[in-house]
Amino acid sequence: MFEFFIEMGNRIVNGGFKTHLAVCFISLALGIIILQLVFSKLLKIIARKTKISYPLLQQTFRGIPTLLGILIGLYVAMEILTIPPRPLLFLQRLFHANVILTLTLMVAHLGSGFLKHKLGRTSKNFASTSILATAIDLSVYAIGILVLLESFGVSISPLITALGVGGLATALALQDTLANLFSGINILVSKQIKMGDFVKLSTGEEGHVVDMNWRNTTIKTPTENMAVVPNQKIASSIITNYAQPFAECSISIPLGVSYESDLDHVEKVTVAVAKEILQATEGGVKNFEPFIRYSGFTGSSINFNVILRVKTVTDQQLICHEFIKRIYGCYKQEGIIIQLQK
Repeated sequence: MFEFFIEMGNRIVNGGFKTHLAVCFISLALGIIILQLVFSKLLKIIARKTKISYPLLQQTFRGIPTLLGILIGLYVAMEILTIPPRPLLFLQRLFHANVILTLTLMVAHLGSGFLKHKLGRTSKNFASTSILATAIDLSVYAIGILVLLESFGVSISPLITALGVGGLATALALQDTLANLFSGINILVSKQIKMGDFVKLSTGEEGHVVDMNWRNTTIKTPTENMAVVPNQKIASSIITNYAQPFAECSISIPLGVSYESDLDHVEKVTVAVAKEILQATEGGVKNFEPFIRYSGFTGSSINFNVILRVKTVTDQQLICHEFIKRIYGCYKQEGIIIQLQK
């Protein structure tokens, strides 16, 4: 039995072109399958032990197991088989090119994946932060292509010169586009806005930031529409970010009661209702102690503001809605007369 395997090994090593080609394809297939299984298990372990989501890890390392499997298959074929000089030289160049391609792809994916994890995380999902991811991918791919050409003996100096001249002409022709590009990069790097933040621009647009690409920022408005704003406009606008430094915020609901009212009783009833609303309504900060502040007199009412706290700015409408319904019924039961503020 042992002699049989030795004989089969010698036939494979010293076989003809068809035998070598079959062994090469088998080595590539085994390398790819093994690496796919190893990476799948490894990424699941990393996802369990860290805060990085498994889909993000899959996206970051897409294509890497296949390229590494090809490298292993080529290496095994070159080391085991007796290959003639010319085909061996071709396989060596192919192996060298695949090494550069693998490193380029890995660096690009790791860079963009790191940015998506750090700058684009919102609650349970990661946002696309496509502007920085695309910029990093293109930069790394360009460097990888230049290194690959240099490794094959192609002079890249004329190409770099041509790209420099062409880049200058392109920059002059695309001033507005480049202004949007660098404005978007500056906003994301400075962390003024993150994916998922609820923002309001001085021009009136408001909503959740869902994407920022090389040209514009997409804002999902409270009416479920998409407002597409050029990055340059974002950079030059006065922005109110309701998610920074934290998402919780206070809201003030104005009310007025008649001059015949007992103000201590009004305060007691109003605060009790406000507490009930914060406890019972989704979006209310349950451990917050609501309060009222009397603000002034008018010809027919004593005015005050009720202060409540919500988890996010988008929760204020529901809290206000429930509070107004409840306070109206309680005031009727308690004989408190509501007067319009003027």
